[in-house]
Amino acid sequence: MKHLFDKLGEYGEGDIYPYHMPGHKRMHWGELPEEMYRRDITEIDGFDNLHQPEGILRELQEHAALLYGAEESFYLVNGSTSGILSAISAALPKGGRILMARNCHKAAYHAAYLRELSISYLYPGVMEEYDIFDVVLPEQVREVLEREPDIGAVLVVSPTYEGRISDIGEIARVVHEKGLPLIVDEAHGAHLGFSGEFAVNSCKAGADIVIHSVHKTLPALTQTALLHVNGCRIDRMLLRRFLHIYQSSSPSYLLMASIDNALEYVEKAGESAFTVFAEHYRKLSEDLASCKHLRCLSLEQKKQDIGKLLVSTKMTGMTGKQLYDILLEKYHLQLEMAAETYVLAMFTVNDRGEGYERMRRALLEIDAALDGEESHTISMLTEGACTVRDAAYSARKASEDALPLAKAWDMGKCYVELQESVDCRGGEFVNLYPPGIPLLVPGERITLQMAADLRRYLERGLNVQGLKSVGDKTLICVLEDMIDS
Repeated sequence: MKHLFDKLGEYGEGDIYPYHMPGHKRMHWGELPEEMYRRDITEIDGFDNLHQPEGILRELQEHAALLYGAEESFYLVNGSTSGILSAISAALPKGGRILMARNCHKAAYHAAYLRELSISYLYPGVMEEYDIFDVVLPEQVREVLEREPDIGAVLVVSPTYEGRISDIGEIARVVHEKGLPLIVDEAHGAHLGFSGEFAVNSCKAGADIVIHSVHKTLPALTQTALLHVNGCRIDRMLLRRFLHIYQSSSPSYLLMASIDNALEYVEKAGESAFTVFAEHYRKLSEDLASCKHLRCLSLEQKKQDIGKLLVSTKMTGMTGKQLYDILLEKYHLQLEMAAETYVLAMFTVNDRGEGYERMRRALLEIDAALDGEESHTISMLTEGACTVRDAAYSARKASEDALPLAKAWDMGKCYVELQESVDCRGGEFVNLYPPGIPLLVPGERITLQMAADLRRYLERGLNVQGLKSVGDKTLICVLEDMIDS
């Protein structure tokens, strides 16, 4: 099979003159690499059309399905966001009800808004030692499906942003017993199933739709993703309709070539490359287990994803943001994210020995420097701070009498000071970014605990989206007509 990147290269070296888009006409301009321009084309003869593939793009998507164990796969150039929007839209009629994990990406909430869906939530358990959410359990799904017979589809996230992996096979069995489709946001798991070192991917575990961000854990350009579909619970024609709606009508051939290139790498490098990756990461985890103050989330076979290094600061006097800043400013290590009590670094098959060694040296040195300091669980960090369990309880309380998202997001809004917002209903999403999981959904009531949490996140330098700063005031958007309700 001819690979797209090679075919683009051959075309770029040819003598056909482009009387068509894009406007750069395959000519080098500015500081960007010349080779990139030569390979950047539109849908011209011989290069197929992503929205009606009959040639090379059809072959590439069929090959992706074969690799992942899906009946059908689709290239996505608008990221996993377009896949989540399309999957939910195709799985449920307008006005239906979806059961989804509360820790879903904001794209799932956007789909619920666009399709005017009612939402029932699954609340994952909590790993209190690390202050993170764990996985959604099959029995949780079964309990809600028994209680709420009007649910039309189920959506879970696995792996989670922190790398926790659900038992998708058992969840699929529970969902399918009710005749419903299971959608898995597996954006962080495009590598799963390609080695015995990893958990099986959700396509092979029985999910009906699986979305992968190829760029997150495989060597592909940002914005590349895949959507896989199995079985007959999803209307494939409807799915294609929404993929056409939510994806660009001018898909980037560079991005599509990047997907092809990444999957070619997986196929050629195969088990050996992932085995080396796993060996490097396991050795790093073993070395960091000697830390006395910093704590790293341990690997559990098939329950914790290899490559997600979560370092907790709960036993120190530091916040996660402070550790994040030290690693960046002193050691020049750019991590994926900082939370209140931990940081997250991501390793993939493309990391080399230097990456592991620099992280190892930095964390061991920082941990050793803490020996002379008072290090305990109740520190200036945790005094007065809520745990993830408290935050989950606050979110559950906020959603108990929530207005439907599709109604609330379109209502009149105004801004009030954060300390005056308690008992008001939120008018916009509020979330920590990354990972983009909503802390407050429009229509939910702002609790005293939530307002205090948001204030503390801001004071500790975390990136809170959905709030507005005006001078020394912090404002939050609320529903205008329901301030006193």
